[in-house]
Amino acid sequence: MPSCILLSVNVIVDQLMTNYQLSGKGRLVLLLHGWGDSLATWKDLQKELTEFFQVLALDLPGFGNTETPKEVWDLDNYASFVAGLLTKLGFNQPYAVIGHSNGGALAIRAASLGKLQPKKMVLLASAGVRTNNRIKRFILKIIAKTGNAATFWLPERYRRALRKSLYGVAGSDMLMVPQLQDTFKKTVRQDVQGDAAAISVPTLLIYADGDDAVPLADGKQYQSLIKSSKLEVIARAGHFIHQDQPEQVYHLIKEFLQ
Repeated sequence: MPSCILLSVNVIVDQLMTNYQLSGKGRLVLLLHGWGDSLATWKDLQKELTEFFQVLALDLPGFGNTETPKEVWDLDNYASFVAGLLTKLGFNQPYAVIGHSNGGALAIRAASLGKLQPKKMVLLASAGVRTNNRIKRFILKIIAKTGNAATFWLPERYRRALRKSLYGVAGSDMLMVPQLQDTFKKTVRQDVQGDAAAISVPTLLIYADGDDAVPLADGKQYQSLIKSSKLEVIARAGHFIHQDQPEQVYHLIKEFLQ
């Protein structure tokens, strides 16, 4: 693995103190983490990519060390924020965008809106296929109406486990972040299949056969929608593919980007 020290820097974007890391040289690769995660998820992949690229990883608003928005956001707000960060740092457009789970849905939506115009996209276990599963919609509806009320009688450790399992079925990355409950509900209702159908740039789809949060079927759906796409299925991996099988994932990404 290349030697690389990743230093975090703060900058104000849309009146939010924003934490990011910029490393390496060359064409810019933008990394977008999933819900409840942070830029730390990219640590190993980021170090590998800096051998060939300049890599920008950030904590999206409400996660990691970036401030939480004062209003309820959806993917469109996050897309505008990411575009604002690029402008603030003096970048035009990234050569490639890599998004994991909700970060993949964000990448798709941002590309559709013209906020991001990469030459290539990599979608890792990307969420955003929201309309084909009645169970998902039913659970989201119950969560939106009852919040924690339905589980108030359980001990806290059981409530956490139950909520985590429910949000997993709902297509979330991790247990809902308390301060972003309304943003979570709004974001996970956004279906980006129509946006995916408009993508024309080469796109690498990487999904795991053991993912219980975003199923392989979603990857196959995106493959059918995105014209210039290729689907790779990783065995013996769960939702965090880039951590479960880092070498295999990096090899696929490196080959695709170069």
